[in-house]
Amino acid sequence: MKKQTLVVALGRSAFGETFPEQRKNVSIAAKAIADLVEANYKIVITHSNGPQVGMVHTAMTEFSRLDDRYTVAPMSLCGAMSQGYIGFDLQNAIRTELLNRGIFKPVSTIITQVKVDPFDKAFSNPSKVIGRYMTKEEAEAEERKGNYVVEEEKGFRRIIAAPNPMDIYEIDAIKALVDADQIVIAGGGGGIPVLEQGTVLKGASAIIEKDLTAAKLAELLHADTLLFLTGVEKVALNYGTENEKFLDSITSEEAAEYMKDGYFAKGAMLPKVSAAVSFVNEDSSRKAIITKIDRAIDALAGKTGTVITK
Repeated sequence: MKKQTLVVALGRSAFGETFPEQRKNVSIAAKAIADLVEANYKIVITHSNGPQVGMVHTAMTEFSRLDDRYTVAPMSLCGAMSQGYIGFDLQNAIRTELLNRGIFKPVSTIITQVKVDPFDKAFSNPSKVIGRYMTKEEAEAEERKGNYVVEEEKGFRRIIAAPNPMDIYEIDAIKALVDADQIVIAGGGGGIPVLEQGTVLKGASAIIEKDLTAAKLAELLHADTLLFLTGVEKVALNYGTENEKFLDSITSEEAAEYMKDGYFAKGAMLPKVSAAVSFVNEDSSRKAIITKIDRAIDALAGKTGTVITK
């Protein structure tokens, strides 16, 4: 029987705010992935990088302030660094869990670049807050550089664009590893957004919504299922209220209506549902599932989670 291809999107609950917390949390994610390996799936993993990319950006900014020989690291480099160190923790945790179960299967992290459109409207309407808090003077200096800032309760912060993913440059390498039955970690944090300028790929000052990149990755791999592993077991309407209603399964048409009516939080469930709809609408044989990280195998067996189909 042909193995099904599964793209697993790990949310921020799979990681942590600190290095020790991340190492602890990825062991939980590794158990979920190992269960999927034992269930005989081909697996590609993508993941959140918040707050890690913000931590890297803040650290590099502070370093530049301490030593004027160095400039602030561009967002593309911060994204690359976060992909590398999250991938390091995650691939080693998965390798250890598999070996403890008597399974040898290579796990690789691909530093992934994602094509974005320089004319994407997101560049004129930035929406992603990033980095440390600044004083009013520092914020004004950022604006003079052409950057956007937003005022919050604690001070000012950078705000950058979240363009849509158009293509994944390393997709052929990812496909080759998947075809060799290896586990691949790719598109971390939505991938590194790049602008194509002739033969050069130039890093963009942006962050791609990682759930949309997960859908693009699943689409390009012709995956059978897109699995979002997050902090809740099922998608809910009126989440956190007395009228909360959990959803076992919905069609993409129903999901689109719920999104239109504002049932899902912008920074939480909305991008997952939107990405799921985008993925399943291209092929009626596809499905997307949203569930809690420790219920992954049960969700694929139809025992829990929210299933979205065309």
